[in-house]
This record gives sequence, structure tokens and C-alpha cells, in this order.
Amino acid sequence: MTEPNPHEETIRHSPSPRRILVLGATGYIGGRLVPRLLQAGHEVRVGVRSPEKLRGVPWVDDVDVRTIDLETGEGLADAMVGIDVVHYLVHSMGSGGDFEIRESRSASRAIEAAEAAGVQRIIYLGGLHPDKDSLSKHMRSRAAVGRIFLDSTVEAIIFQAGIIIGSGSASFEMIRHLATTLRWMPAPNWVSNRVEPLSVRDVLYYLLSAVDVEDHVNGTFDIGSRDVLTYAEVMRAFARIAGLKPRHVIAVPLPAPTLSGIWVGLVTPLPFSLTLPLVQSLQEDAVTDDAEVDAIISVPETGLLTYEQSVRLALQRETEGAVDTNWDADSGLLAQSAKPLPNDPHWAGRRVFSDDRRYRFTGIAAEDLWQVIVGIGGDNGWYSLPIAWKVRGVWDKVVGGAGLNRGRRLPESLRVGDPVDWWRAEIVEPHSQLLLHAEMKVSGEAWLEFTIDETADGVDYRQRAIFIPRGIRGRLYWAFVSPFHRLIFPAMAKNIEKAARKNRRRR
Repeated sequence: MTEPNPHEETIRHSPSPRRILVLGATGYIGGRLVPRLLQAGHEVRVGVRSPEKLRGVPWVDDVDVRTIDLETGEGLADAMVGIDVVHYLVHSMGSGGDFEIRESRSASRAIEAAEAAGVQRIIYLGGLHPDKDSLSKHMRSRAAVGRIFLDSTVEAIIFQAGIIIGSGSASFEMIRHLATTLRWMPAPNWVSNRVEPLSVRDVLYYLLSAVDVEDHVNGTFDIGSRDVLTYAEVMRAFARIAGLKPRHVIAVPLPAPTLSGIWVGLVTPLPFSLTLPLVQSLQEDAVTDDAEVDAIISVPETGLLTYEQSVRLALQRETEGAVDTNWDADSGLLAQSAKPLPNDPHWAGRRVFSDDRRYRFTGIAAEDLWQVIVGIGGDNGWYSLPIAWKVRGVWDKVVGGAGLNRGRRLPESLRVGDPVDWWRAEIVEPHSQLLLHAEMKVSGEAWLEFTIDETADGVDYRQRAIFIPRGIRGRLYWAFVSPFHRLIFPAMAKNIEKAARKNRRRR
């Protein structure tokens, strides 16, 4: 008998399809929940403050989009009309200021509109926390929102989860960036606190299953993986799973949450408005107190993912593809929950640096420009500061890289896989795109991309350097070379344009 694959995700059609309003559909959880609701057969309406944030989202044409401002209540009453269930997935933690007051006011407006419209159930995702009075501002705010819903006339199912494992989750990204940046981590004393990570796949399973709970339920339920670790163990395990060298976490006496949050903000790309309240919430254990949720929702057939399985799934989805594009309402295809989405925050996933330059060249054709680009490197050179390229090539050769003297196979044409000095061609789309992957010795992964879009009077030309660093050395490398880009890349574009105009005159 074949064992079930714990990474597989099966969405069954709901026995009683509902009309569902998702508030927070542009957020991390909301953006992943909507396609699952659609595949389960529900009729979905989404309420967002800025509908333009949904541009490019694969499922946008399959939902009813309403403009709602929770801070003023504008649009709420109309959006609630005809709705059976509300998924309230709104959090203001990263918005700065006094988010605690704003969250309570927004929740009160939402529940008043839900009561007036006759909504049957509201489902909310809060955070795991000890049953005590002295909570962090972040946890206190989430608990207060949960109480507002429980005290209303609308039936409420309140889930409480710890750190959520998946690309784009703030807590997971904090762990990722700390582990990939620092091999020796002086860490605040909260790293010895216990936490029960939960895969984003399983969070979504509970949120989806809560719609079909038949009994009258009005209560709070802890959800977790049953896999309890310390934060230090979480970071060390991430490094091992990601194939990094062992990470050493050293607890130091830094109890002040604000100081800890500033430290995390400096080391990771997450904004201070997120790291400060997030770190404050790490001052306490975040583990489930009971398994009462099992009485209303059974665990997934493949079981709850362990922390290691969750991390492996998140990293696997990233390598398979960076954009979640495979939702299709007709075929029922479902995007994977652990993948990054187009509207995830800029700090989600691996840290990416880029130098992106765009130009419009009039009076030349795409074929003229392409002839220059596809012949770059080798004897034709790189069209700017030859001495700088030669110095970099010599250094790369000294440290064991390919250097510049590898040249290229043919002077005027390229195929995928061909070498171009220390680069290798990954994408060759004639008259459109050339993507080169660096094979130089450097602490990270680097690409150089050239794209051409033909216009009525010429071409739009884009020249982009992309770098994904490994650790501190990779970031220092980018900091060192990026000032040279300001000198080299404009000159490269200018000289490529000149060469293209010569090609045009020869035709």
C-alpha cells in the first residue's frame, strides 16, 4: 500500500457551498486562502482597500472584488450583504503607530456590519500565547480582536497559531534571514523560549475546514504541529535543512524587546515596523495548551507537517518557481501554499539585490539592438571600461573561477548553455531577451539580463543585474561592486546603442 505524501494537498468540494467574504485577501494568508475556497466550490467575495494590489493575481477574475476601508467603515455594509461566512484575516502590525487601537476599531466595525447583514459565522486567525494578563502589544491586540468577535451575536471560530512556516510569512522570513546571514548568532534570551511551528498548508486547512463545521461553535482553538522546539533549535534546523553550514546560536542577556527588535531589523530586510512588535511577541512560549480543535476539525489525512517537512516544502516550492500562477477555475488546478505570491512583501523569500536600468532608443529596430546584445563578450567585449572587466576577470581566475579568457563559442550567435566569458546563457529569445548566469567565484548567485520591447518609433531597452547573496560576504560583495555599476552600466547602454545604430546603417 502506498504511503500518503505529506506534501500533497487535497481540496475537496464543500458539501454545503457558502457565500464567503475574505477581508485581508491581499495579505499573506488571505491571498493563499482564496483559491482554496474557490476550488472547494464556494462563492467568494474579497474586500480590499486598494483593488490595484490584486492586479496580476491569478484568481482575481473568479471573485467579486469590493473596495472596503475598515478604518472608516466605508463599503463594509454593502460587502456583507448576502454573505454566510466572513474570514477576517486583517492585521495592522506592520503599519506602525498605535495598531492596537486601530485593530480593535476595525474589528468592531466589521462585526457590527456582519451582525446587521445576518452573517452566520466569522473565522479569525490570531496568535498562540500564554493565558496571562501581561502579553506583548502584538499578542494583546490579537486577543482583543478575538474577544470582540466572541462577544458578538455572530458565531465565531477563533484560531490561535504560532510561527507560520512558508515563504512570505513574517516569522519564517525572520528565521530565514537570520540563519542565512549569520553563522554565529548572538541572540536575545528569547531564543530559549518554546514554539510550535505550523505549516502554512495546515493553517489554510483549518481555515478552509472551519467553513464546513456543522455544529454551533463559538470559541477559541489552538492549532499547532505538535512539534515543539526552542527558537534556537528552529534556526539551527533551518540552516541544516537549507544545506547551510552549522549555525551557532549564542543566547546573550538582551531581554529588552525593543532592543532585540532593532537588532533583528538591522540584520534582516524586514522593516522595523514589523520586527519590533514581532520580537515582542517572542518573549513568551507559543505552544498549544490543548487539542480541543480535534473535536470540530480532524487533522489532515496526511497528518500535520513537522517543522522539518514544512521548511523543506517551502524551499522546494521556491526552487520549482517563484510565482504562483497555476490557479485555473475551469481545470481546478491549485497553486501550492508554500510558494511566494506576486503580492508578497519585498522581503519575502531570498534576499535579492538588483540594478535595473531602462532606456528608450528611437530610430532603431529590435533586430539591430539584438545583433549587438547576442554578440556581447568574447572579442566583442562588454561595451564599457574594458580595464575594469579585465581586472575582474583576472581576479576571478586567480580565485578559481572561469575568468574572461573562456570567451564564447561563436562570435555572433548564442544558444542556451553556451559560455560567454564567466557567464553562461540561460535564456536566449531572439530580438527579445538574453539572460546570462554568472559562473564566477562569488558568495551568491548572479545574473545579467537584457530585454528588448519594440515600439512604434524604436525600442524599449532594459538592462538588469540581479544578485542573491550568501551570508554576510555576499552582502559585502554587493555593497562593494554596486557603486561601480553606476559607472559601468550607463556607459554599456550608451555604447550598445551606438553599435546598434551602426548595424542599422549597414542594412
